[in-house]
Amino acid sequence: MIPTLSDALAKQGYTDLTPVQIAVTDAELEGKDLLVSAQTGSGKTVGFGLAIGPTILAEDGTFGPAGRPLALVIAPTRELALQVKRELQWLYAGAGATLASCVGGMDFRDERRSLERGAHIVVATPGRLRDHIMRGTIDLSDIKAVVLDEADEMLDLGFREDLEFILDQAPETRRTLMFSATVPKMIATLAKSYQRDAVRVATVTKESQHSDIEYRALSVANHDIDAAIINALRYYDAPNAIVFANTRAMVTRLTTRLANRGFATVALSGELSQTERSHALQAMRDGRAKVCVATDVAARGIDLPNLELVIHAELPTNAETLLHRSGRTGRAGRKGISALIVPAKMKRRAENLLKWGKLTATWAMPPTAEEVTAKDEERLLTDPVWAEEFTDSETEFAKRLLAAHAPEKIAAAYLRLYAGKQSAPEHISEYKEGPQAKERTPRETKSFGPSRWFSVDVGREGKAEARWLLPMICKAGGITKNEIGAIRIQPNETFVEISEPAVQGFLKSVGKDMKLENQATLTALGGPPQLGEKGPRKTKRDYDKPKGVRNDGPKPERHAPRDQSPPPPSRQNDEPAIKPIPGAADDKSARKPRAKPARRDHGDALVEKKKPAFKGKKPGKQNTSGFKSDTSGHKSGGGKPAGKPAAKPAGNAKDTSKRFVPPGGKSKPRKGLGKGGHGAPRRGKS
Repeated sequence: MIPTLSDALAKQGYTDLTPVQIAVTDAELEGKDLLVSAQTGSGKTVGFGLAIGPTILAEDGTFGPAGRPLALVIAPTRELALQVKRELQWLYAGAGATLASCVGGMDFRDERRSLERGAHIVVATPGRLRDHIMRGTIDLSDIKAVVLDEADEMLDLGFREDLEFILDQAPETRRTLMFSATVPKMIATLAKSYQRDAVRVATVTKESQHSDIEYRALSVANHDIDAAIINALRYYDAPNAIVFANTRAMVTRLTTRLANRGFATVALSGELSQTERSHALQAMRDGRAKVCVATDVAARGIDLPNLELVIHAELPTNAETLLHRSGRTGRAGRKGISALIVPAKMKRRAENLLKWGKLTATWAMPPTAEEVTAKDEERLLTDPVWAEEFTDSETEFAKRLLAAHAPEKIAAAYLRLYAGKQSAPEHISEYKEGPQAKERTPRETKSFGPSRWFSVDVGREGKAEARWLLPMICKAGGITKNEIGAIRIQPNETFVEISEPAVQGFLKSVGKDMKLENQATLTALGGPPQLGEKGPRKTKRDYDKPKGVRNDGPKPERHAPRDQSPPPPSRQNDEPAIKPIPGAADDKSARKPRAKPARRDHGDALVEKKKPAFKGKKPGKQNTSGFKSDTSGHKSGGGKPAGKPAAKPAGNAKDTSKRFVPPGGKSKPRKGLGKGGHGAPRRGKS
């Protein structure tokens, strides 16, 4: 191994390399393209840092002056890219490396200036790196090695086109190393296109996936999800914990809830700026925050040194996301706990996720308030402070306390002060399994008994519906709906079943004419009707034209006049349609008045648009004003003489042009009509 890199590992506290680090630093793989698959938390970042060392470093293990970049590392998320940059900084510090980052959400001008000053290694996200290439702010002509970290995640996020564009810009003589947790078909296709004789490296451990992680599935009532999260955080009391949610709204709500309960909490989601996200992770590393509420943006590659607890407040959508979420803990040989909050309605889904991920979880109830309190007492008794040496001032103050109070009282006060610094645990309701879904049994149908059938001469073609036929029949026959059985609506008639004991009174109430509210005719049948097969229900278009009628005649010309009546006689010598107002100024507006739209002003005369004079002969003086008005102040429609409106035709059951009037009398007039309902619709406010 290169001396500068081995010294950096020793300084960082590395004694042994992980399996993936040993595999990629094999001397036989030096200078070759690699396709590496390894589980999360296996030390892949340091692994590819060691792997590209012989390619980009000089013989003495150092770098020369910084200029165009020699190595390019591409990561799917901003957090992972910045984390990779931090890891490579300490790994190549002894070699005198200069690193630059090209990450979305950061200041583009700062990145451009750092690239102009020169860099040996550039760590970037795909979208921002493509922007730099297209703007000419980065030159890839000296690139010797390209690393794709979490390649499967980049393809899942839709960065395939960006990656292909970037790889096409890099020299063909470069080394290409792809690191991925899994190697799906898309990764294999990309490797075949952009790698030369790549060597497949798969580090399979003898132990199962995530052997350092203890999975626990906590069954809770649907309304106790927040209480279970709070009690789990209090019970395990991890130095760092991540609570995963599926949406930004859930992240915001949980962050507020936990902060109100006294937890040092930060949020991490896509709606935050890159600066806010970086500050949140730095607060977790510095110990200023203990709980991070995050969406899946933090599920890939984030490495917090003291992260011992992962809580899934909402179950992930698939088993792969569950593995990556849980992989934030139990890294590099450290132990961790992954707790799934499973409400009663999500139990089946949790079982499937564990099955698909080939994981074994311990099913249990969330920690109760009593268990949390007992855990606090245990932590107090085993606290390392009891084995430490105390200063003289502390011992002197302890003597003063013993002189003022009894030892039992001092211990009880200390216990109360200790408990007061912690959030009070929540009460957990008793969990009960939901009732299993029972098989449906067919509903028993009671026999209607002896009955007689009648026919009504209105059917589906006449817009017949049971909702108005039923009350009409009940009202005409003096019966209730209990005496009516089946109603079968056919295209041109409707069959109604009536109970035999009620038939005599029904016929007597209907009368000899067998009329139903003067709209439909009733006919008694000798037996049950012979119903044909029910066809598809007709739509509105089926009523526009009768069946079999086609309009095959010649189409009228587009601009042809509507009628062939002679044009109206010239009005050059007639009176103007609107006479000028006496005394008005003799200006252009007075000579050519503009017609106004019709309106009605509290019973005054109606003012209308100018209309052509009456065509044809008419006894008496011809009205040259172009419109008619009556003494009542209402317009007489259609140029007809004013007078009594025509009587409304009686309804006909066989008339299919409009719907039958439901029982109960006339329909209400439309709004906007004048008196009598014959005027033009009124506009504006009434």
